[in-house]
Amino acid sequence: MTATTRGTTLFETVLVANRGEIAVRVIRTLRELGIRSVAVYSDADADARHVREADEAVRIGPAPAAESYLSVERLIEAAARTGAQAVHPGYGFLAENAGFARACESAGLVFIGPSADAIALMGDKIRAKETVAAAGVPVVPGGRDPELAEAARQLGAPVLLKPSAGGGGKGMRLVRDLTTLEDEIAAARREARASFGDDTLLVERWIDGPRHIEIQVLADAHGSVVHLGERECSLQRRHQKIIEEAPSVLLDEATRAAMGAAAVEAARSCGYRGAGTVEFIVPGSDPAAYCFMEMNTRLQVEHPVTELITGLDLVEWQVRVAAGEPLPFTQDDITLTGHAVEARLCAEDPSRGFLPSGGTVLALSEPDGAGVRTDSGLSEGTEVSSLYDPMLAKVIAYGPDRATALRRLRAALARTVTLGVPTNAGFLRRLLAHPDVVAGALDTGLVERAVDALVDSEVPAAVYAAAGKLRQGRLAPARDESWADPFDRADGWRLGGTPAWTVHHVRVPGHDPVEVRVRGAEILVDGVPAEPARLTAVAGDWLGLDGDAWHVQDHDPVAASLTGAGSGGAGSLTAPMPGTVTVVKVAVGDEVAAGQSLLVVEAMKMEHVIASPHAGVVTELDVTPGTTVAMDQILAVVDPLEATPPGARGCVDQPLRGGARSATTDPHPPTNQMPHGEEAKS
Repeated sequence: MTATTRGTTLFETVLVANRGEIAVRVIRTLRELGIRSVAVYSDADADARHVREADEAVRIGPAPAAESYLSVERLIEAAARTGAQAVHPGYGFLAENAGFARACESAGLVFIGPSADAIALMGDKIRAKETVAAAGVPVVPGGRDPELAEAARQLGAPVLLKPSAGGGGKGMRLVRDLTTLEDEIAAARREARASFGDDTLLVERWIDGPRHIEIQVLADAHGSVVHLGERECSLQRRHQKIIEEAPSVLLDEATRAAMGAAAVEAARSCGYRGAGTVEFIVPGSDPAAYCFMEMNTRLQVEHPVTELITGLDLVEWQVRVAAGEPLPFTQDDITLTGHAVEARLCAEDPSRGFLPSGGTVLALSEPDGAGVRTDSGLSEGTEVSSLYDPMLAKVIAYGPDRATALRRLRAALARTVTLGVPTNAGFLRRLLAHPDVVAGALDTGLVERAVDALVDSEVPAAVYAAAGKLRQGRLAPARDESWADPFDRADGWRLGGTPAWTVHHVRVPGHDPVEVRVRGAEILVDGVPAEPARLTAVAGDWLGLDGDAWHVQDHDPVAASLTGAGSGGAGSLTAPMPGTVTVVKVAVGDEVAAGQSLLVVEAMKMEHVIASPHAGVVTELDVTPGTTVAMDQILAVVDPLEATPPGARGCVDQPLRGGARSATTDPHPPTNQMPHGEEAKS
């Protein structure tokens, strides 16, 4: 279905109040509509792709989001300076901020989205549930403050605690044992207050093995509301969607129609306008027992799968509706054709517990071709920092049926190259081949149950062999040399004897060093014969294969044997990810316990606790709060007590603080809250 102009005057200029992938996506549609686009950027994004692709770009402040992309005043000023008539907020940042929508209206700007009142109503989970329930939409049984604990006990375990003011997994606590209820409520309040400035909670009955299915709605300012079918979003990790598809294999036509009608009523209940999504929790054993969870009052990250099966450009219709154009189609005109699946490409390292990654994109290849679409904010040379959202791009595949779409997406992820920045592409490719995913037997816990089998924690010997072969090639003399001393050749040539092995010592961060021996076509990896992998891509010391990537570095075993703890020994505590040190709890000379929390490193809104590996004394401390650190940078050194001279120990007059909690053993690990992309709920 192709939208056509129906006499409505569209905007001349639109400011895109976002960055990265979604900004590029919105700019693309604005260009197709003949609308001039204005990008905004922080100092960190001065050379970003969205800045280069827009018709005009305006600097709005320093790198921290609070001083740039979250500054309502600076965004409004940028719109006024460039003559924009409207603002598209994308998703994340201020997209669901009622205050920003009101500020746009006060400044004479059209906010391309719903009204501020609708945003405020649906942004409050408690009010949203009450509103849609009054409209006849089924909701999850639950309760709210101030009778939260009593409501939880009446529901009975298990229950889910959720913050009323926001999503993204922040503050969400699954309570299976009600004897821990008070402690869990207190912890959920702390997280909610820190994330949203509001510690109000609600409690809901937990549905075991649930599926997460959402309905896309589209409404104009003239009373028309339609739904565009559903999206299956059950493949999640830590409440974070990673794979989405449309339609869902779970729903039959009757259930799809009923859920669509419920979503339309939910939109009508708040006077909705524009594109929005109504999210439902659905028991896999009884799809007809679906219940409303919440409404996202903006475009979703996963909107491309709906576009591919409906033929509608949702950004285009956001713009047309905001300009006052009525929808020229009814519910009966909407047809769903084929199947589409989307994978979110994120800057994270699955082999290191999915910690955020970063770096410079040294080599980039984004898949395309029949049935494949890539929405991306990347280009070669892009610096991926810890300042913003870890989502870099989305790879989407379409086919006449689900099997074709899955096959195309797996192949596309294998062709995806982002050398210089570790991503989850290989992990997603393996997930899409999981038997339960292929069969459509999905639920929100599937990824967590299967994660260990899907993470390739060991570097394949074939990759080390390829690294050795590449290093050997670098030692070869230039072809234009007329003569080379045979004793200087790197092929191990010996007069009248068997060629010698050339030895390369290499390591991949997070893994033990490996010895690679090369002699002609023979390669040994730690003494075992190995064939070099046929790599997808190479960029310096970065090697790519089928969506996975490794940074293979040189290793000097002699230097390593001579170094002490302060240079990378067992007592060295290193940064697990590029980021910023936010908390330092110790000083040089302090005596610490094994497992004691010493520092906190934050990246992309994820916190990682650095704990002491053993009882000892802090002998080096190289960082302070606010220090920016690189991956594997040494932060501190803790020498074991038995190895520390008595005079070097600090005086400890009080019991040690901090306990033995570490990020890797935390039963409630931190989750990403995406500042410019979507929060985890979306």
